[in-house]
Amino acid sequence: MKREDMVETAAIDLDVMRQGAQAACALMKVLANPDRLLLLCQIADGERNVGELEEALGIGQPTLSQQLTVLRSESLVATRRDGKNIYYRLASPRAMAIMQALYAQFCASAKPKRSRQ
Repeated sequence: MKREDMVETAAIDLDVMRQGAQAACALMKVLANPDRLLLLCQIADGERNVGELEEALGIGQPTLSQQLTVLRSESLVATRRDGKNIYYRLASPRAMAIMQALYAQFCASAKPKRSRQ
């Protein structure tokens, strides 16, 4: 391979890496809010409606709605309406992978242990 070809290939790879870094930064910026992170932890465990999220997390309705709107606008969650209830589910495979890693590192020990009898 000629030197010019190697330089061109390296530049293309660097452009791809830059785009990936920008996408990763955008995702981490969304995840950098504790309320949004808690919401994603709950939703990553399974589909939840607004009432369930409010009860599980103790986040007030205005804040909850605001943070869910951010997650929807960033395409991290998707919704489904069932009557009066709106259900949220994780829609981003990248966000799911990150949530699994964060859960393993920071949340697994917080889960209640089952007593063996």
